[in-house]
Amino acid sequence: MKRALITLCLLLTSSLNAWAEPSLPKADANRLQAHLQFLAHDLLEGRDTGSRGHDIAAQYMVSQFTQLGLRPAGDNGSYLQAIPFRQAYLVQDSAKLVLKGAGGETSLEYPRQYLTSASLTSEVSQLQGKLVFAGYGIVAPELQHDDYAKLDVKGKVVVVLSGKPKSFPSEEGAHFGSGSEKNRHAAAHGAIGMITISTPLAEKVRPYQNLLNYLHMPSVSWLKADGEPANQYPQLQNSAYFSQEAAAVLFEGAPRSLQDIYTDLEQDKSPAGFALPTEIEFSKRSEHKAISSPNVAAILPGSDAKLKEEFVVYTAHLDHIGFAKTVKQDKINNGAMDNASGSSVLLETARLLSGLPQAPKRSILFLSLTGEEKGLLGADYFANHPTVPLKSMVANVNLDMPILTYEAADVIAFGANHSSLQGTVADALAKLGMSLSPDPWPEQALFTRSDHYMFVKKGIPAVFLVPGLTSMDPNVDGAKKFGEFLHTDYHKPSDELNDNFNWRAAQRFTEANLQIGLTIANDPLRPSWNEGDFFGNTFGQ
Repeated sequence: MKRALITLCLLLTSSLNAWAEPSLPKADANRLQAHLQFLAHDLLEGRDTGSRGHDIAAQYMVSQFTQLGLRPAGDNGSYLQAIPFRQAYLVQDSAKLVLKGAGGETSLEYPRQYLTSASLTSEVSQLQGKLVFAGYGIVAPELQHDDYAKLDVKGKVVVVLSGKPKSFPSEEGAHFGSGSEKNRHAAAHGAIGMITISTPLAEKVRPYQNLLNYLHMPSVSWLKADGEPANQYPQLQNSAYFSQEAAAVLFEGAPRSLQDIYTDLEQDKSPAGFALPTEIEFSKRSEHKAISSPNVAAILPGSDAKLKEEFVVYTAHLDHIGFAKTVKQDKINNGAMDNASGSSVLLETARLLSGLPQAPKRSILFLSLTGEEKGLLGADYFANHPTVPLKSMVANVNLDMPILTYEAADVIAFGANHSSLQGTVADALAKLGMSLSPDPWPEQALFTRSDHYMFVKKGIPAVFLVPGLTSMDPNVDGAKKFGEFLHTDYHKPSDELNDNFNWRAAQRFTEANLQIGLTIANDPLRPSWNEGDFFGNTFGQ
């Protein structure tokens, strides 16, 4: 009798667990392939922000969301959130820069010695003033660092080192060392312009010569209600990036030479600022163009009476970089992996979630974003113009360039270590027999480099998912496969649909993405930042 009761209890327990954790539907490889075939087709011409090809891709996303019966979450009852942008192109032969020092005048040669981008605030940019070296141009009280301490830069042009001190934590340092933060602090201290100079480390990571490939890329910003570009500082009248050769001229006759500064950097010392015995005259012209490009937004309403007012946000950027300017034959950057793959996984995840017998407890917001390649602009616009209450968004799961050439046994969730999402994601993956792996490239600070970061800056915990580096096939080196794509195909016309795609890998990653979102949506507890976490303390609401 006792044995029978134990057996009955085990059967009941097994039955209850099966009810509580129903088996989830499997992803459909054919559907994933079909989405990719369309989104990475030549007819879409690389899906550049504001292009006809991107508009067609956005309409494709609309048609898919409509088929699934998802609720529109764009403008005026539609799925589209139209975003006004300003595109600015530099008139290449207009850049003129002269340095005036004790040894006379030196005209620098564009683009061999310095680079500058189009201005979003003025079609004619003119800058004249004295120069002040301001270290890295970083203000980071949390790290006891202030390059502007005891330095007067009001009405002057600041000269700053690229990057950040080696001793800074990678992700926090990426925030403080970003161009947006450096511009903000330069403007706040009264500077009228900024010169950024290359360093030996910058040359190793991203050689000056390689930057010449981006000469013809436009500057882009979304426009505020008053028609002015967002996140710009008009008081910074002009800016440029100097090669090491040009930077050396700035320090001629100065209290310290450029080599002295570089020696400090080798020893991880932050050189103190000082006035330079040099003045600058710098002018250029830019051509402005108004464009529009949409985000696509849809909602799967939740099933819980209370939790349905909260949202788990799935994001994947739809845009890519359009036509290649320096390629003679195949000029179309199709962006199959970046990010037609993420967009396809988003669509298949939406289909699977919408087909469940019971909807998740929390609502799911699916966002197909524009302008990621131009600086996370679509995500930034949505974060500042949300179509659901900002505080109702509990977490963001971002899909950007999942490498689907091998079947991964694990998942990397950049940013998971900053919040309770780390445990949630690990639990979700365990249900699939997969594991959560730590960030293999912490020095690259990828947590700050995709659309999810715009939600983080609004206080929303987020993870950025990619397949891990451990292959299910012991004969396949996942890390090598990952590296091959980055070296050979990233941001090149060769990123197109081909036989390298592994559709079982796409299925497996989609099912992991589904399980992660569903676990977050059904958790009675809202995700929270870890106690004392920098991003939670800085941005948490």
